[in-house]
Amino acid sequence: MIKQAFKRLWNDKRGNALIIAGASLPLVVGSAGLASDTIQWALWKRQLQRAADSAALAGVYDRLYRNGSTANVAAAINDDLTRHDHTKPALLGTPGVDHPTGINWTNPVRVTLNIREKLSFSSFFMPSPPIITAQATGAAVATGVYCVVSLIDTGATGIRATGNGSINLGCGMITNSTSLTAAIATGSSQVDATPVAAVGDIQDSNNWGGAALLPFTVKQKDPYSEVQIPTFAACKGNSNSISVNPNQTPVNRTSDLAGSVQCVSDMNVNGTLMLGSATYVIDGGNFSAGAQANISCTGCTIILTNSASGTPTIGTVDINGGAKIVMSAPSTGTFDGILFYQDRRAPVSATVVNKINGNSDSVLGGAFYFPNQQIQVNGNAGLDITCGQFVSYIIEFAGNGSINNTCTGGYGNNRIMGNHVRLVA
Repeated sequence: MIKQAFKRLWNDKRGNALIIAGASLPLVVGSAGLASDTIQWALWKRQLQRAADSAALAGVYDRLYRNGSTANVAAAINDDLTRHDHTKPALLGTPGVDHPTGINWTNPVRVTLNIREKLSFSSFFMPSPPIITAQATGAAVATGVYCVVSLIDTGATGIRATGNGSINLGCGMITNSTSLTAAIATGSSQVDATPVAAVGDIQDSNNWGGAALLPFTVKQKDPYSEVQIPTFAACKGNSNSISVNPNQTPVNRTSDLAGSVQCVSDMNVNGTLMLGSATYVIDGGNFSAGAQANISCTGCTIILTNSASGTPTIGTVDINGGAKIVMSAPSTGTFDGILFYQDRRAPVSATVVNKINGNSDSVLGGAFYFPNQQIQVNGNAGLDITCGQFVSYIIEFAGNGSINNTCTGGYGNNRIMGNHVRLVA
């Protein structure tokens, strides 16, 4: 009977299935355990990589804030890891920090993080938990050539494009504004400028013409912060002004020597004025060009300042849209590439406006530097600019015509590059 019972059991299909299932059970359990460990491993790896990415970017921002110094980078990385709860699971040792080199990189920071965590299944047969490593490299990367720099660093809008005209810059724009509308393009304006960058956010708009928008970027340094006003003899007083009326004989000052500093108390032009290749310091006065003005110069710079000490009144620029202005900046010397320069002692103001207009016969070449005040560029009748750079507190492009900026040979040493923090490896 026992033999018959075993025979029946041997031929029973249900019994075979039970035996096979029992034999394969270790494989099933092992596969499930390994799958669980793999998922946990991948999760830890992802969390660790995110922590390394964040820490590397924090290190780069710290270096930028401290003008490239690496002295505080480790502290900035640890603060980032703690602040964002990236120390769970607990790190194995201290973060590895070094500063590799790379093409077009500045202020690089590489962070290496390690953790060692016990896996629920693999720990049964592994003598010690494996080490999980993540590494990230961040750096400030030169991105884009900018010809418009708005230096305002508050919550107000820094760049505005309004009106119904076309704004063809052939370069990028950047503002230090922290506003959620740091740069806006409204109306029927059409902007040809890329990239458009801001420390704050950028209002999305079809007016940008498909430009690359780079919000929440690094603060842009004042590109002319080291350029100083030349020494000059004070010349306040009406007798030192240049005043030209519509019916007056043209005023010819082309004999002013190239590179010389000429001091005048005011420039009020509504007729023909020919300037030399000199640096013209306006001591306490304004630069004003009326509708009938016809002003020309090659290689000149207009400086608005005041010989008084402290914080005296600094003049402004007002160029009427009917004026014919053909002026270009010098290509060498202290004021290489700078056409208009306003003293940095001018009061910080979002409402004081320097107006740059001109008709279709006007050609302005060079930089417009108004670090504490607003520039408004109007193109109602068309305005051509050669290698123009606009560095101001706030800048607005307006009007119903076109504003065309071209720089065929490039900006050379005067090129303004943006630095954008990126993960590079």
